[in-house]
Amino acid sequence: MTCLIGIKANAQLTSEHIDSIVNKAMGTMGHTVGFAIGVVKDGQIVHVKGYGTTSIDSKVAVTANTPFGIASNSKAFTTAALAILVDQGKIKWEDKVIDYIPEFKMYNDYVTNNFNIQDLLTHRSGLGLGAGDLMIFPDGSNFTIDDVLTAFQHFEPSSAFRSQFDYDNLLYLVAGELTARVSGKTWEAFVEEELLNPLKMKNSYASYPTPIKNENVAVPHAFNGESVVPLKQYGPNIDSNGQTKMNGAAGGIWASAQDMCQWMLLQLNEGKYGTDLEKTLFSQEQQREMWRMHTPINKQSDPRSPFKVHFTGYGLGWFLSDFNGFFKVEHSGLIAGMSSEVTLIPELELGIVVLNNSEGADFLNGLMGFILLDEYLNLGTGINWLEMAKGMQQGGRQMGNPETDKVWAKVASNKNIKIKTADYVGTYEDDWFGKVKIFEKEGDLWFKSIKSPRLNGKMQFYDGNTFAIQWEYQDMKADAFAIFSLDENGKADAIRMKGISRFIDFSFDFQDLDLKRVENKTTAMGNTL
Repeated sequence: MTCLIGIKANAQLTSEHIDSIVNKAMGTMGHTVGFAIGVVKDGQIVHVKGYGTTSIDSKVAVTANTPFGIASNSKAFTTAALAILVDQGKIKWEDKVIDYIPEFKMYNDYVTNNFNIQDLLTHRSGLGLGAGDLMIFPDGSNFTIDDVLTAFQHFEPSSAFRSQFDYDNLLYLVAGELTARVSGKTWEAFVEEELLNPLKMKNSYASYPTPIKNENVAVPHAFNGESVVPLKQYGPNIDSNGQTKMNGAAGGIWASAQDMCQWMLLQLNEGKYGTDLEKTLFSQEQQREMWRMHTPINKQSDPRSPFKVHFTGYGLGWFLSDFNGFFKVEHSGLIAGMSSEVTLIPELELGIVVLNNSEGADFLNGLMGFILLDEYLNLGTGINWLEMAKGMQQGGRQMGNPETDKVWAKVASNKNIKIKTADYVGTYEDDWFGKVKIFEKEGDLWFKSIKSPRLNGKMQFYDGNTFAIQWEYQDMKADAFAIFSLDENGKADAIRMKGISRFIDFSFDFQDLDLKRVENKTTAMGNTL
């Protein structure tokens, strides 16, 4: 592909120069344990290297071959898998989902009957942001793909079908199930056999149990307010017993920077690969379909930014925009303690992948992208990106979350208020999330989800019939309010919920729960649950 007329771009940056940029960034940004970056340009890998360690405990050095969880960058692999099936003539993009998955059901009959394969991939379902993500966040849940297929009928739409962009994850799981039913292979097997193996992505895996056997695998880390600590990782498609319950189509792939360079070259070469690009994984027609804007996003460029963006949208597994006159294709990924970023500028034959294993180090992902794009596009902004990012990171930590602090301060001031716990104890059920238990333990109320056992925590009185829940799970900050409704006898008969912090990740969609009492048992259940 060629550069747009009238726009000058830097033809090349040396590996040594990129290395110096990364080392300086690693030294400037705090709380970064491990990091890997790959850059491809003009059909070649110009830089790929690991930095830091896989874990603060093991001190094993990150290399170019260290697998990281790429999270939502897995979505582009899912769309590529479907593109292969389209090329094989086994499906068409406009085919109705119910033709392959008859039990799939949306919130009304019209949407169910007209929902096509592309609707699974383009975040235009009419459902709200992250609807149903509590089935997969936090990881380690016991929900199955069958639960997902029938959950959508229980959600209230937030917009008209195909009228608005609202990011979702669960519909990608449906896309993974559709891939399995059409191909006769699991989504994981199809991705490994049809994508990873042909590209010789030897340190990449479609599911989590395999990379944990690799002693060089990146370990996720979180910042607990004082220090960086390693996290136990279940994987987004693995339950608390280590059994596969879901496919990884929305975010389950683990890959190394070296392997992601092969993935970016495939994309920039429009589906071709091999020494002389003599092989084709998917056709140019399908590549263009994946990079065609299917869902516009109403996002305007900041006039103060040196990067001018006039349109933004979503294709099939990719965010699309114009970027200072160039076409930009990108996606990010985030799971607890780990994040990824892939950026492609097809007209420059440029690809950048950034992987890290530290909460909050997503600043570094974006930072490297901005620095390298600034140089490759020869913008000459004069911006000290390192100091800007460092200031934003420090400012965010210093500012903290005062609204949440006030909530917990009020909870602490209420600790001597006596609550009639028997009015709240019992079993409650939501149509898609299933049952939760409110029980008494050592004089305190506790909340426990049956199908998402990591959502377990003490309930502390806040105000009225509202309690603040501090989860035992703290890998991602997701503490929540439980707001009880009472019947005519003063007994709780329903629970609404919402996140305490306004910065809570959208995947903790507590606001979508409608928990109704299904059991009037008021005896303490204690530790027997």
